[in-house]
Amino acid sequence: MATRESLPVVAPANGVPGPPQGQWTYTEYAAIPEDGQRYEVVRGILYMAPSPGWEHQEIVLEIASYLRSFVKEAGLGKVGVAPLDVELGLGTIVQPDVFVVLNRHLDSITPSRVIGAPDLVVEVSSPSTARHDLHEKLEAYAAAGVPEYWVVNPDARMLEVLALEQGNYRSLGLFSGSSLISSRILPGLTVTVGVFFT
Repeated sequence: MATRESLPVVAPANGVPGPPQGQWTYTEYAAIPEDGQRYEVVRGILYMAPSPGWEHQEIVLEIASYLRSFVKEAGLGKVGVAPLDVELGLGTIVQPDVFVVLNRHLDSITPSRVIGAPDLVVEVSSPSTARHDLHEKLEAYAAAGVPEYWVVNPDARMLEVLALEQGNYRSLGLFSGSSLISSRILPGLTVTVGVFFT
């Protein structure tokens, strides 16, 4: 049985036929034959990510279900989940676990992908994705202008809300248990973090 230390991690996909690393665009990314692998491109570098586990997907479903109900009832926009491509900019295509596109940006949604920055992105980190979520993807989301980024730590049963200020993320707090999440993008949100870990 694999230990946490031996689990696969997000890594550059150097063996995939295509342009040199650093030069991948959506065109080349979209042309990769379906091979059962999960890919993303950050700053022109193609990455391969391990498939998520059961706990990860349960948390993603809880968050997506809650956000979809809240956003739909309030008439604020739309909620998406992976696997759905989000082209943040030239050479950066990601698949956020959950994301929100507010009404004023709905024109960014196309039949094949979202083009541009969502208003809120949620990543459920795991030992295999945490470094990528907190470095490469965090920098990509900031550079694209994603106003709010939630990072979920399943082991700690905790969620951190990051708000974009002058091009960098600032923490609005670490939330766990019965604490209410604070969101600038979704005012009126009244959910406690604990419900996402049931």
